[in-house]
Amino acid sequence: MGQALNVASAMGAYTLSDRGTWLRFDNEGPLVVAVDGDLRLINRYDVIQLNPAKHGKDKLDEARELADWLVSAEGQRAVAAYQMHGEELFHPSAASPR
Repeated sequence: MGQALNVASAMGAYTLSDRGTWLRFDNEGPLVVAVDGDLRLINRYDVIQLNPAKHGKDKLDEARELADWLVSAEGQRAVAAYQMHGEELFHPSAASPR
C-alpha cells in the first residue's frame, strides 16, 4: 500500500489507502485525502474462529478467548483507543455488525 501512495504522489494520481498506511506515509508530495468517512469505503476487520474438525484443536481455547475479548466491551474500548498521530485507526462495531 505504501508503494501505491508513493507512485500516486510521484504521478499526481489518485489511489485508495487505509487510514493506518496514510498516517504512516511521509507525504511530501501533492497527495491529499479526497474522501473520508464514507460508509461505502469502510474497511472492516472480523474475527473468525476456524472449524476445529477441519483445522485441528491446537490453541482453540486461546483463539476463543481472543475472539470473546475482541467483541467484549473492554476489547471494543481497546480497539477504539488505538491511535496513530492522535487519530483513531479502527472503529469498533461488534455491537452493530454488518
